[in-house]
Amino acid sequence: MAVDFKVIIVGCGMMGAAAARHLSGMIDGVCVIGSSEPVERKTHHGVFASHYDEARITRTFDDNIVWGTFAARSLDRYAEIEAKSGISFYTEAGCLFAGPTAVPGQGYLGRALELSTRMSLDVETLDASALRDRFPQFSLNPQFSGYYEKRRAGHVNPRALVRAQTKLAVSGGVTLVDATVTSVRDEGTHVAVTAAGQTYTAEKVLVAAGGFSNFNGLLPAPVDIRVAARTVAFFELGEREMALFGDMPSTIIFGDRDEDHVYILPPVRYPDGKTYLKLGGDLEARSFATLEDAGQWFRSDGDLAERDQLAAVALQAMPGLSGCPVTSAPCVATFTATSYPYAGFTDSPRIAVLTGGNFVAAKSSDELGRLGAVLMTQGWLGEEDFGRELTPVFL
Repeated sequence: MAVDFKVIIVGCGMMGAAAARHLSGMIDGVCVIGSSEPVERKTHHGVFASHYDEARITRTFDDNIVWGTFAARSLDRYAEIEAKSGISFYTEAGCLFAGPTAVPGQGYLGRALELSTRMSLDVETLDASALRDRFPQFSLNPQFSGYYEKRRAGHVNPRALVRAQTKLAVSGGVTLVDATVTSVRDEGTHVAVTAAGQTYTAEKVLVAAGGFSNFNGLLPAPVDIRVAARTVAFFELGEREMALFGDMPSTIIFGDRDEDHVYILPPVRYPDGKTYLKLGGDLEARSFATLEDAGQWFRSDGDLAERDQLAAVALQAMPGLSGCPVTSAPCVATFTATSYPYAGFTDSPRIAVLTGGNFVAAKSSDELGRLGAVLMTQGWLGEEDFGRELTPVFL
């Protein structure tokens, strides 16, 4: 039978919008269906996305070649996306890692240091004295060393990046439908996608719905992911604080263990007109298995106890924040069984999934979107695109 589209992408977040842009240059007949950001988050009872924010860290320094490659490939295309869309989303503020002195090959920092040499990254190693002198806004463990990626690192505005990707996709012929998909069904010869009471048909469907991929019957079988709660804390900055922290890089501070780390974004102006310094960590163990539980979390202000814990860490590392108003917000991180994103087909040869940011994918979302586009056109991912590592696991 004749279908409405060759490919429908479910989800217009960071990966879905990127997939739509890349597909627009490969084939005709592409549609992306996804709901826009809720106007009133606390009264919204539909789905959410995790890119409703103004800053996410971007860098290539990483302890894993797969993630490092995805980041590097995405960074290679930032300037082109900005130029063609007319939308700026990338700030090259640099990225600083600080923690116990790395032993090559051991722990996150040691592995990342070795990989930075393999990938020919421009990463400067700072001993404890140089770290204090270069970044006096921090008060860190006096034994810590620093690893500073000054170029091709900083932060991206995820909202602006999605707008840029979507604008270019639409200009390339992609149909955009602002609606929530409530079912995806393989009809044997095609796929039927229902959204806002209307059914659309396609030869293939790419489900790129992030932490909401297992809800609303989008997949033939659930994908093996854990949708984990994350709280972020915001320090509202005034002129005094801006003088102290205005030129700081994106920063990740490790503790004695790799899992004891926090990430810190430089001051960024938010839609309310105020400037905030944001930080978060990997602290909460709560996860969600239903749409209602995830929605309830997104309608909250996050976990206030975690907000206070993050604030205490921030004040220890940056005493100049003392006295700043502190607020918080919710987010979720989608973790996979493999610790890599999923990009592959389900049991249906017409329905594929692209999900699993593992808390680090915003910076790499353009490359992940490209891989989703390759999957839709080629049907598989080769070794150069880490197809084996990205194979989805289903429950």
